[in-house]
Amino acid sequence: MSDTALKHEFDDGPAAPTADEAAALQEVRPVPRISVQAFCETQAVASTIERMSEDRRMAKAQTRVYMGGMAAAIEFYQTAPTPNLIFVEITCGPDELLARLNDLAEVCDPSSRVVIIGHHNDIALYRELIRTGISEYMVAPVTIADLMNTISGLFVDPEAEPLGRSIAFIGAKGGVGASTIAHNVSWAISTLFQNEVMVVDMDLPFGTANINFDQDPAQGIAEAVFSPERLDEVYLDRLLANCADHLALLAAPSTLDRAYDFDASAFSNLIDIAQRTAPAVILDVPHVWSGWTKATLTQADEVVIVAAPELANLRNTKNLVDTLRSLRPNDAPPRLVVNQVGVPKRPEISVGDFVDPLELQPAAVIPFDPQLFGNAANSGRMLAETDAGSPVVATLCELAHLVTGRTTVAPKHKPGLQGLLARLKKS
Repeated sequence: MSDTALKHEFDDGPAAPTADEAAALQEVRPVPRISVQAFCETQAVASTIERMSEDRRMAKAQTRVYMGGMAAAIEFYQTAPTPNLIFVEITCGPDELLARLNDLAEVCDPSSRVVIIGHHNDIALYRELIRTGISEYMVAPVTIADLMNTISGLFVDPEAEPLGRSIAFIGAKGGVGASTIAHNVSWAISTLFQNEVMVVDMDLPFGTANINFDQDPAQGIAEAVFSPERLDEVYLDRLLANCADHLALLAAPSTLDRAYDFDASAFSNLIDIAQRTAPAVILDVPHVWSGWTKATLTQADEVVIVAAPELANLRNTKNLVDTLRSLRPNDAPPRLVVNQVGVPKRPEISVGDFVDPLELQPAAVIPFDPQLFGNAANSGRMLAETDAGSPVVATLCELAHLVTGRTTVAPKHKPGLQGLLARLKKS
């Protein structure tokens, strides 16, 4: 039977994740480089596995979904090699399932793991399947988090150290202060929670983290990405500049002596190693759109978009939000920080009208304060060091709680034009 005859076609787009599902997926480790094939009998299970295959944590795995259940799997593997992992959905009763397993065993490589997705919640059946060598028995309906936790349990080292949380900051437009927000949030995380934080300045030609933290390291991110064969935890540690007790910087060279052209995967290994090194990794992503910035934003655990309240920012933010929702279908939407609000004599869009078409509540709204930001920038100090009592510093501390998962945004009344129209309809 050909692949085209077996492969299931999915006409509907991926369903948006529920809040509980997105939260559960945050705890799932990325799946290693394995091959996964699924043979389903119902579209519900097939669609869930297809959605799982599009998740960023499955980026290294090769996943294919077929219809036909056990019979299709047996026929397929008579002429094809078996993958690392096989999901087989079964809707028949326990007796017929156990009888069919012998036929599947005859065509499967002994090293392949088999997970059965059944429709009978039977502890005796579960024990019998495990005794016969089945790796796991799951009862439908299954969720993406259920499936990925099962895969992680089979292929991820249980003794592995927990991964740090990667948080990518990007500006909707140049000059909106995304780097400044990223650096000050990293400072807040390190001081509030006494956690080790690594700031990665990914703007190699024009990065400002070294200036903002008053550092002049001889080495940094350039050595990491131009010598990938040397990169490991030890080498990365040598490239870091210590900015505070719990804060380290992987600085950009900020020079124009070479072209900084990279392929899409150039920073992936660096981010993986950084996450094994620090509980929080702040990725300061430049305002460019390339293969590697797209891959970085897709890979990150959390994305924060910083925008100023004007029309070009709104257009770019809308494009970013829509693209990230497509690239990260099982994740919560990106966070939004509206920065530089209230610039004197500058016509600007109100915060309510700005967020309405984005269908997002802002995670933070930061007023224009040139004296505070200017004094901090010119002295190479953080905002909290310049004026610890500033309301802006308090807002950044709240943002630090949000992006590290320490709290959530409280529900707010719907702002802007849509909220006004809703109120008018009620009157």
